[in-house]
Amino acid sequence: MWSWNPTTKFPSPGKRNPIFWICCNPLFPVLKIESKHIENLDRLQRATLFLILGILFFSVSHAQEIPEEFKEKVERVVQLMPKTYLALDTELKSEKRDTTLLRYFAQESKKAAYLEGEAYALNQLGMKYRNISQFKKSVDLHEQALELSEKANNTELRVFSLNMLGVVYRRTDAIKTALDYNQEALEMAEQVENPSHHIKRSINVSLNSIGNLYQTLEQYDLAILQFKRALKLEEELGNKLGLAINHQNIGDCLEQKGDLEAALENYRKSLAYNEEINSDIGRVICKNSLAQIYLKQGMPYAAIVLLEPLHQESRNIGDFSITSYVFINTGWAHTKLGQYDKANAFLEEGLEMAKSRNIPSNILYGYQKLTELEEARGDYRKAYEYFKKAEEYNDQISNATNLRYMNDVIVRYEADKKNNQISVLAKENEIVRLRLRKNQTTLLVSALIVGLISSILYILYRQYQSKNEKRVLSLEQNMLRSQMNPHFLFNSLNSIKLYIINNEQKNAVHYLNKFSKLVRKILEASSQKEITLAEELETVELYMNIENIRFSNEIDFRISVDENVCPTSIKMPSLALQPFLENSLWHGLSPKEGEKKIHVNVKRKNQSHVSIEIVDNGVGRGAAEVNKENRVLKRKSVGIRITKERLANFSKDYQNKFDVDIVDLFDESGNSIGTKVILDIPTI
Repeated sequence: MWSWNPTTKFPSPGKRNPIFWICCNPLFPVLKIESKHIENLDRLQRATLFLILGILFFSVSHAQEIPEEFKEKVERVVQLMPKTYLALDTELKSEKRDTTLLRYFAQESKKAAYLEGEAYALNQLGMKYRNISQFKKSVDLHEQALELSEKANNTELRVFSLNMLGVVYRRTDAIKTALDYNQEALEMAEQVENPSHHIKRSINVSLNSIGNLYQTLEQYDLAILQFKRALKLEEELGNKLGLAINHQNIGDCLEQKGDLEAALENYRKSLAYNEEINSDIGRVICKNSLAQIYLKQGMPYAAIVLLEPLHQESRNIGDFSITSYVFINTGWAHTKLGQYDKANAFLEEGLEMAKSRNIPSNILYGYQKLTELEEARGDYRKAYEYFKKAEEYNDQISNATNLRYMNDVIVRYEADKKNNQISVLAKENEIVRLRLRKNQTTLLVSALIVGLISSILYILYRQYQSKNEKRVLSLEQNMLRSQMNPHFLFNSLNSIKLYIINNEQKNAVHYLNKFSKLVRKILEASSQKEITLAEELETVELYMNIENIRFSNEIDFRISVDENVCPTSIKMPSLALQPFLENSLWHGLSPKEGEKKIHVNVKRKNQSHVSIEIVDNGVGRGAAEVNKENRVLKRKSVGIRITKERLANFSKDYQNKFDVDIVDLFDESGNSIGTKVILDIPTI
């Protein structure tokens, strides 16, 4: 008999008096009463109901009075009638989040025939409706704003309105219409001479939106090209919001291409910018994307840690395209954990949100994850039904008309761009030809030009060689700094001092001998490009002995070398293994309770490679990442990155390449039991 907003949980009225239930229900403003049920009420109940509705309507309509201070501001703005977006936005910046105040400003602007003011207010209202997924209302408001901007002949507001329409249509997967609006906005903005700050921002919005449309067509390289162009312009403008958005989009493209590490890096950059500008919606989107990467990397626990706080945060934002995505990913995580009932509940709730707001791409995503859930359960009949529904929505989104239209537009855009380039080159060639006609010394000039170009190329080549040599030297210096870690040195010296204070002379001398020998080896190795594997193993054994003393000899450290490997005949970069051992110690074993092991195994992989395995039984990368996020002081580790660059430079002298692989170890129950680092060193 009674229905309410589907995203709001509240018990049904049951057998209570319906009038009493409506009055006491805090969700009364969102309830919808069907007329056929009103007829079932007696006359007194019906009269009471209409009286309550009238009182509620009156109280809601007068719930917010317009402050006198704002009325005075509106009167002043309407009298001055500023024409630029910046002037309007500066005046109304503190009130533009309030829809009631925006509507009042729109009404007053309309009365005074102030077209720019009314267009500005309608665009801001349209953005509010878009962010709560009411796309039809948003489109109507932006179209009205566009019409007013055209009447006012205001290019800034026309471009802004076109871009906002493009964004709304893109959010509803209407690719054809979205590209029309964004392309028109970009062409109009690029024709403006001496563009204002807002026009430059609008160009970035257009580029970003076009990049998103390429992304929808799975043309990720073209999309990344647009996003990087927008990223460069946003850096020039110092717009951190734009930087956050473009890094997020680049990360999404890289994720779709399968480059998860690069995607993760861009998502983290985007999250950092969103934290800096305190953007709630940006934080939710970035954390959801990070969780999705963790799921693809087989770390559902890490994903759950990020996703669970987002349930309420995304609801508070009110954008159900984001909220439904978060819930569907949560369901996916529970599927991977084998918690199928929880997974089903989250997936169904996320799918229902997407359906209620008509978000086709999220509906498709929900059905795909339900298919995976039923496959995991073993119910292949249900899985097939969900698969068919997913295919229907996939066809609806990627219909042939949109694809043909987009491809035609892309071809036309690229052709126009090439024609323009050819036209520019033709003009330049004509100028050169005219100059050469007047000049009787064509051959001499050509020879001089060739000589000049050759000189420049030679200089550039020498600079390249010099930079490469500096880079190698910088790597070696950075390597030395990473080995001579100040924390390690100070802690070791403090340990020696403690032995001396406690009058433990033998321990102090023993520790000091090992420490001095290690420092000497590090300094000697830093001056050599490469050393033997035997020397490297001796150095890391010294390092681990010293660290083990500080760990109260809790660590079971072993080095094993296969009989078919001759450590003295194998070359490798000096001090290449220490950063991986340090990582295992401080991120894997340090937070672990109980038995602690690190084993180094040297094996012959094939005729051209030797494999060095560093195996620990630490907490694993997933838990280490969580510990790192919760740590107050976050120390950035660069030793492994430097080592990889040195290995890459070292392998240039060999026919074969090096390889570094980090593998997470799990037991039969799926619990993390450590990490294995595999270094393949070329020998030929």
